[in-house]
Amino acid sequence: MKPQIAAATLLSMMIVLGIAWHAPTITTETTDDCLNLPEEPFNYANITLPFYLQAPPLLDADNTPPGNPITDAGAALGRVLFYDRKLSANETVACASCHKQELSFTDAATLSEGFEGGQTGRHSMSLAMARFYQNGNFFWDERAPNLEAQVLTPIQDPVEMGLTLDELEARLAGTDYYPPLFEAAFGSANITANRISRALAQFVRSMVSYQSKYDQGRLAAPPGPPNQTPFPNFTPQENLGKAIFFDPARGNCAACHGTDAFNAPGPRNNGLDLVSEDPGKGGVTGNPQQIGEFKSPSLRNIGVTAPYMHDGRFATLEEVIEHYNSGVQPHPNLSGPLRQGPNGPPRRLNLTPQEKAALLAFLQTLTDDTFLNDERWSNPFCADPVATIEPIKQDGWQVFPNPAANTVNIRIDGAAGQEYTLSLFTADGRLLRSYAFEGATFQFQREGWPAGLYYLQLISEKQGAVKQIVMR
Repeated sequence: MKPQIAAATLLSMMIVLGIAWHAPTITTETTDDCLNLPEEPFNYANITLPFYLQAPPLLDADNTPPGNPITDAGAALGRVLFYDRKLSANETVACASCHKQELSFTDAATLSEGFEGGQTGRHSMSLAMARFYQNGNFFWDERAPNLEAQVLTPIQDPVEMGLTLDELEARLAGTDYYPPLFEAAFGSANITANRISRALAQFVRSMVSYQSKYDQGRLAAPPGPPNQTPFPNFTPQENLGKAIFFDPARGNCAACHGTDAFNAPGPRNNGLDLVSEDPGKGGVTGNPQQIGEFKSPSLRNIGVTAPYMHDGRFATLEEVIEHYNSGVQPHPNLSGPLRQGPNGPPRRLNLTPQEKAALLAFLQTLTDDTFLNDERWSNPFCADPVATIEPIKQDGWQVFPNPAANTVNIRIDGAAGQEYTLSLFTADGRLLRSYAFEGATFQFQREGWPAGLYYLQLISEKQGAVKQIVMR
C-alpha cells in the first residue's frame, strides 16, 4: 500500500488535467531496521584537518570533554541514532528531520515541526563546527551546559520528539541492530541514556567543515592570518569581501566571527530588537545584562542555512548584511563591536552596494559542498524514511544555474509556439509559485525562499516533467 504524501500534489495536478507524461518514481517503501553501514566504521576520530584548525585559538576552543573523546565506533553509533525515527514517540521524526545535512545540519523552515506537528520555539541551528564553540554551552539561549546534555533534550521535549529516557532505552534495546553497535562503541551491549548521549555528542562534534573555497585559499596563501594577503583562488570581489569582513574599520565581522571556525567564543547581543521579546541567555540565568544574548553559531556554509537568526527573521544573506550595515538596534546589552565606541550608539557600516555584494561573495566561499554530501554524515538507513521524488531523466529542458542564488533560467529544446506552466514546489510538495509562459526560454527571480532543495514541474499540452533545483 502506498501512503499519502504531500509531494503527491505534483502528480494529482497532472491527473486532473489529463496529461500523459512519464511520471517520476515515488519512493514509499522503507525498512527502518535496514542499515547500510561499512564493515569498518568511517574515520571520525582522526580526520586530517588543516593546520589552522589544529592550532590556537581553535585548539583551545575545542569543547570535547576528556571523558567523551570522538571514536570511530562511537560516532558511527551516533550517526544511526541521529537519523533514527525511533527516537520520537510516534516514530515520525529524527534528529535529522530538523538538522539536514544538505543545509549544514539546519532546517529551511523558520520553526521546525515536531512529532505531532507542533512547532519549535526557535529556528533550528546549524550543527557544523559545534566542537569549536569555546564555552561549550548549547541551544540559542545556552541552557545546556554541554553537548552531552543538549542532545538528550529534544528527545524529551513534548513538542519535538516526546519520549522519556526510560522509554528510549527500552525501545532501542528491543531492536536487533543497536546492541552490537553499543557493544562496538562502549564494550558491552548495555543501552543507557548516558551512552546514547555520548554517542550523539561524538557524532555532532565530528561535523567539521574544512574543504570550502575559503579553505583552499587559506592553504594556498602565504603563512599568516587570513586577512594578511589576498587568496590566489579568490576573485577580486571575493578578496574585497574578505578584506571588509576582517577589517575592524570596515565590516568588523571578525570581532565575533574571527576564528577559522567563524564563530564567537560565547553569546552576543547583536541588536536585533530595541527591547528583547525573547530574553535569550538572560532568560536562563536571570542576569539582566545577558538579556538578548544568543549563541553565535558558525558562519561556515552560511549560504545554505537560511533563514537566519534565532527566530529565522531574515530570509536571505542580503538581509543579514543590511542588518549589520544599517539596522542594528540600540539595545542596552548590545555587543561592543557593534557600537560607536564604549557604550555608544549602534555602529553604521555605510557599505556601498558594491561592498555589500563583495561581502556576500566572500560569505559564499564558506560553503563546503564536500561536507554537505559526505557519506560519513549521511543517512545510514537503507531508504529515506520520508517519501521522495526521483526526478525523471529528460534532456529536453534545462534549469540553470543549479544551484541557484537569485535568478533561475529555463531553456526548452524544440519549443516553438508551445505554452507551458512552470510550478515551484518545496521538497515536501508545497506549491510556492506557478508561472505561465510561451516559447523556448523563461526566467524567474527568487522571492526570499530559504536555501534548500526544491522541485520544478514543467507542464505543456502533452507532457510534463519534474527536475530538482537547489537554492543557495
